[in-house]
Amino acid sequence: MQMEKKVGIIGAGMCGLLACKYSLSKGYTPFVFESRGSIGGVWTQTFKTTKLQTSRSLYQFSDFPWPSSVPEFPDHSQVLDYLISYATHFNLLPHIKFNSKVLGINYEGPSNEAVKAWDLWSGTGQPFNSKGKWNITVQDTNSLSIEVYQVDFVILCVGQYSDVPKIPEYPAGKGPEAFRGKVIHSMEYAAMDFDTAAEFIKGKKITAVGFQKSALDIAMECSAANGALNPCRLLYRTEHWSIPKHYPWWALVYLYFNRFEELLLHKPGEGLLLRLLATILSPLKWVISKFVETYITHKLSLAKFGMVPEQSFHKGISSCMLSSMPEEFYDKVEKGSIVLKKAPKFSFCKEDIVVEGEATPLETDLVIWLQGSREMISLKTYLCPPPFGTTS
Repeated sequence: MQMEKKVGIIGAGMCGLLACKYSLSKGYTPFVFESRGSIGGVWTQTFKTTKLQTSRSLYQFSDFPWPSSVPEFPDHSQVLDYLISYATHFNLLPHIKFNSKVLGINYEGPSNEAVKAWDLWSGTGQPFNSKGKWNITVQDTNSLSIEVYQVDFVILCVGQYSDVPKIPEYPAGKGPEAFRGKVIHSMEYAAMDFDTAAEFIKGKKITAVGFQKSALDIAMECSAANGALNPCRLLYRTEHWSIPKHYPWWALVYLYFNRFEELLLHKPGEGLLLRLLATILSPLKWVISKFVETYITHKLSLAKFGMVPEQSFHKGISSCMLSSMPEEFYDKVEKGSIVLKKAPKFSFCKEDIVVEGEATPLETDLVIWLQGSREMISLKTYLCPPPFGTTS
């Protein structure tokens, strides 16, 4: 009789829930370790105005559709409710260990020489091997007690980014330490409850740094709290394409999110036919990109505000540098409650911040970093010691 196979899953966001569900369907026993007290990953700590920036039809489980009552762009609470409903429907919650922080993963099995033979990992089509086990060291964040779980397979579902904020380094005397005001990262703002966050920004002269989804959302919240009396200044390095909420999403789906679009790209190891097709059809990439650029530029009046990006829409969507534009964002800019300021570099002084190349400081009480978090930390953070001779 085949022995029970155990799967360790780190993270209970969308990917962690999927991994748990499909592990159960295969007859395995999953252990999901979630450092927070609830499922949902990034959706457990958001801004008050945060909404899904893609159509709900592009962000759903194939076997669990959204309720028909949910709008096309659900807010953060509706997304979290959807994930909880999914976990409840498929009875995943009993397999999740909340407030469980993974401290390390250690592999017990064949020597490096045996693993290099590669026969343990290919040829059989099986992800498990009886000769190796994984020990997962887990700490209860409430009691601080530590327990070790032994599993046959590990799935990392911790997302693309870490919980370490991305903040630039400054020369001595020109960084946040020289500033008498307050400097925080968007993670700190998102961790506040909504009432505390609203009170925190009220009446302050705020400079938000960034121009992706989080920056746009915070600028809208600051604008609503302080109006044109204390406008939110949004510093950005370069313009990026943002899609208006009233954009016909079906068009984007048919133009980009389909199998045909793959034929427009050259791929490693492609055959003669695919190479010819990609070469012949490649002009379509330019046509589609220009169509979308023209539509967005007109719809958002980007030329009026000097916000037409230099890079093509195709490049923006290919590099994932794309976000949805909050409703009435440029109306706020026009009314003066949001001020756009291009600033490739800036530094801090005692009372204000100084944009490189400008003599006049920008009066500021609060600086909010909105440049995301550092990319996913190396697996060496989890793996101790690195298995299979891994050095990076």
